[in-house]
Amino acid sequence: MNLHFDFTDAATRKSIVSQLGALLDENTWAQVSKAADDACFDKDHYHDIGEVHAAIDALAVGEEVKADMHGVYDVLAQAESQVHGCPVEHTHFHEVGNASGLRNTLLVCLAFDALRPFDGPVTATPVQTGSGKVECAHGLMDIPAPATAAILSTGIPVCEQKLEGELCTPTSAAIIKHFIEEFV
Repeated sequence: MNLHFDFTDAATRKSIVSQLGALLDENTWAQVSKAADDACFDKDHYHDIGEVHAAIDALAVGEEVKADMHGVYDVLAQAESQVHGCPVEHTHFHEVGNASGLRNTLLVCLAFDALRPFDGPVTATPVQTGSGKVECAHGLMDIPAPATAAILSTGIPVCEQKLEGELCTPTSAAIIKHFIEEFV
């Protein structure tokens, strides 16, 4: 199966989940969603990469799914480290560390796992970041937020025309960085 994602209008987790859902048959999507819903995160919030890694390791999912989740959160931790000028192990997760964020990332990783093996590289269009301001834990910030911009600066092409609103978050940028192999 050839996997291609269109991020020209939005590159949010919702957009990624919607596109993944369209690639899976209804029964498989229901199984993936149920597995994500059944996952137990024992806290409402995970504050650092060590807590996140421990939560991922405790999940009753396959090793490849865990590896993908670790990969996504390692990208996030590296970006936070860069933005805040501190070692990765000292980064503090705000919005990206809540249990619902981990659950949504798990859903994406489970869906990619259900689609394996891929036929050729996973491809995508350039990413729509959006424009304007967003309120986050550090106050009102320009879009893309600093962690998102840090991830995108690693070689992820962005759309020239910017639509209004936050259309690529740090988590969705990390998911794109982890899974997308080629931009076309």
